[in-house]
Amino acid sequence: MDHVVIIGGGFAGVWSAAGAALARGDADLRITLVAPNDRLVLRPRLYEPEPDLATVALDRILGPIGVEHVRARVSAVDTGRRVVVADGREIGYDRLVLASGSRLVPPADLPGAERLFDIDTLDGARRLTDHLRGRDGYAAVVVGAGFVGLEAAGELAARGRVLLVDTAAEVGEPLGPGPRAAIEAALDELGVERRLGTTVTEVGDGYAVLSDGARVDADAVVWSIGMRADELTRHLSDDLDHLGRVPVDKWLRALPEVFAAGDVAAAPFDAEHVVMQCCQHATPLGKVAGYNAAADLLGVPPRPYTPSPYVTCLHLGAAGGVFTRGWDRRVMATGADGAYAKKTINGWIHPPVDDAGEILAAADQVLSEVPFFREEDAGPPAAPAREG
Repeated sequence: MDHVVIIGGGFAGVWSAAGAALARGDADLRITLVAPNDRLVLRPRLYEPEPDLATVALDRILGPIGVEHVRARVSAVDTGRRVVVADGREIGYDRLVLASGSRLVPPADLPGAERLFDIDTLDGARRLTDHLRGRDGYAAVVVGAGFVGLEAAGELAARGRVLLVDTAAEVGEPLGPGPRAAIEAALDELGVERRLGTTVTEVGDGYAVLSDGARVDADAVVWSIGMRADELTRHLSDDLDHLGRVPVDKWLRALPEVFAAGDVAAAPFDAEHVVMQCCQHATPLGKVAGYNAAADLLGVPPRPYTPSPYVTCLHLGAAGGVFTRGWDRRVMATGADGAYAKKTINGWIHPPVDDAGEILAAADQVLSEVPFFREEDAGPPAAPAREG
């Protein structure tokens, strides 16, 4: 029996499994997902105060659609022999989907790096939450004023003093100038102090030292910069991008028998852009890569990766949120309306469970359409209706 193997239990891996099951239909095809975790972690929600709520049991997604789950960590991919090595065990494949995600790379040479916190993984978010649980008035330093750092700072500001530092000259440098004024206004409302053009050079017990020589109080230092694709991409190619991602074509094929999806895939978005390392892109990439891996074995026509319009949603704690559209990140909603857009999207990223029909129907829906995110809108939308 032909065998599709998927590496990774995040958004891209789970949706690759569903995409492969969709293409399989009633055909005789084995599908196996290999990942050490037993839960899908909704990483975009790990800034929330109870990170354990941002998970979904994998067996509730994989079981109904007939996908086997091997709980193991893959350490090697042998494309010549078509096997993956998982906890010392070899698993053969006919088609492989690499969807092993990305990881935060902490600074190896930073004195006190072992004291750093992060919200990149469920364990990391738990550790930070447990460290600050029940404490008010704490001092926190967040390193990195990009997507993750801004959301962490916004949430931490609810119960403590937050200092946001970044080597860039502007807050939210990766987001560009479009939403900057809205972000700055929200940080001012939250009382988040900023030190730009600087970083942390030492982390001690209750303090941090900045590159400008200042020593500041810090009950927690949260590191949010340095994302890299999983190193299994090196087993596929030496031609990787600056984030360690492997190039793929419009079918998401990296090698003749290997597809890639999610944070490990440098997939073209359009003529000028490559996909971002985010669930907005990981989910459709997974659906297409898994479908095409199975279709390749079954003689079914493949599906090209056709992305939905690019949007950005940012949680900024009690100051609400910011919602933008397009690669120039035109601001569509701020404050309470931005927060509502973020909350709505957080609901949409939660996959259906227990019902094979609903899971496969979702796998078949690659393009997403959201009424108040329409490209033809000339300006900010009217406030969407709220439930309750």
